[in-house]
Amino acid sequence: MPSLKDVKSKITGVQKTSQITKAMNMVAAAKLRGAQEKMEAFRPYTSQFNEAMSNLSGGANTSAFPLMENRDVKKVELVVITSDRGLCGSYNANIIKLVMEMIAKYEAEGKDISLVCVGKKGFQLLKKTGKVRKSYLNVMSGFEMFNAREIATDIAGEFLSGATDKVEVVFGEFKSVAIQRPVDVSFLPIQPVEADSEAEKKFSGEYIYEPSSEELMDTLQPLYLNVLIYHAMLEVGTSEHAARMTAMDNATTACKDIVSNLTIIYNKARQAAVTNELMDIVGGAEALK
Repeated sequence: MPSLKDVKSKITGVQKTSQITKAMNMVAAAKLRGAQEKMEAFRPYTSQFNEAMSNLSGGANTSAFPLMENRDVKKVELVVITSDRGLCGSYNANIIKLVMEMIAKYEAEGKDISLVCVGKKGFQLLKKTGKVRKSYLNVMSGFEMFNAREIATDIAGEFLSGATDKVEVVFGEFKSVAIQRPVDVSFLPIQPVEADSEAEKKFSGEYIYEPSSEELMDTLQPLYLNVLIYHAMLEVGTSEHAARMTAMDNATTACKDIVSNLTIIYNKARQAAVTNELMDIVGGAEALK
């Protein structure tokens, strides 16, 4: 049985760890509030942008726009967006798991894979694959639209140069505080969106644009890519804080359980020490008789 001093030291250490995890839980909860508000405020903008692109691209001639060019896919690029910091449970690991499954799937089809890592954790876990073309580190802690623009411009440049034929974005989508699911979204080529139902097709009319829809598409397509990347980064930022809050709450609960178990062990060790001392006293008293 461990000594009283060892058990007491362990209890003190676990209690200090519990204080740290509780503080981190509170910080994550405070950051989650702001990140969630920012994400939910941007979602309607993304939705309206998608609708505008749908109206413009529905009847467009895709061959007239390089970013909408469908090619024979030989090389696929995956944009992997993760957090810069850890201690958020299995959130980043689930994204990487999906990425590895996609890599295996595309390689089985004979396609070449390259990776663009946004966030330090994704880069640390994927650099060993040797497929990382570019990485953007230390941007997820305080990203802005210009970060998304830089990333989208680089990816679009690779697509336009013919270095890649298809691009997908992999990130963790925020469903709720308890649920963040990894998803992959098609990024390039931009696909024209058609009406989902017969009712929408029946009541949708032909829009007249000034300037022409072709001129608008030339302007909006780069902005559309910026919006998609920024939206994914907002989702990851919110999901990171939610996952960390849950992980730290679980860690605090686990610390309490460990302290409870160690307290029982401490009491047993103390009782054993008291019993041994009593036995020594009784044995000494008997020896004096």
